[in-house]
Amino acid sequence: NAVWISPFYQSPGNDGGYDISDYRVIQKEFGTMADFKEMLGAMHASGIKVIVDFVPNHTSTEHTWFKEARKSRDNPYRDFYIWADKPLNDWVACCESAWKYDDVAGQYYLHCFDPTQADLNWENPRVREEMKAVLDFWIDLGVDGFRCDVIDMISKDWENNRVNKGPHLHEYIKELFGREKCAHIFTVGECWGANVTNIRNLTGED
Repeated sequence: NAVWISPFYQSPGNDGGYDISDYRVIQKEFGTMADFKEMLGAMHASGIKVIVDFVPNHTSTEHTWFKEARKSRDNPYRDFYIWADKPLNDWVACCESAWKYDDVAGQYYLHCFDPTQADLNWENPRVREEMKAVLDFWIDLGVDGFRCDVIDMISKDWENNRVNKGPHLHEYIKELFGREKCAHIFTVGECWGANVTNIRNLTGED
């Protein structure tokens, strides 16, 4: 009685659509927003719920936020990502360092997956607001739930040298999904080393 649709958003396609360059635009190969609305309406008319992928840990380096962030250290979007003058640790991604030097930015940025997928800085409140706005956009369109990609990586555990399960993980999840707007929304999270967790448990709901 439900379908889960993997990423169909605008993307260069370096990681099966998980490298998103615009969270609100349909990748042209998959159709248009009108097509999506028609599909959603048809599924709902048949009693089928629709779950879509939510990718909060990283964006494509083709995303407008990253393009802006590269321009200068005082750019308003610079702190949307995690930058350093030198690698802060020995984390590895795709068989290479998870820190990639960007010639334009003059610093290294963190990418826990492909180098074209820059990790977002969830310690920045503006990032969290943008992610809530993404959720609200799709909720307002009528989707019934979200499968949350590597949700436990939105909070890094710098002290214990782990890419996931940082000290603010539950806090961020509650900020995302503990809102009245999300009360009727199905949520499931992909978590490293913990199989799958129901996000409802982390928001203190039944």
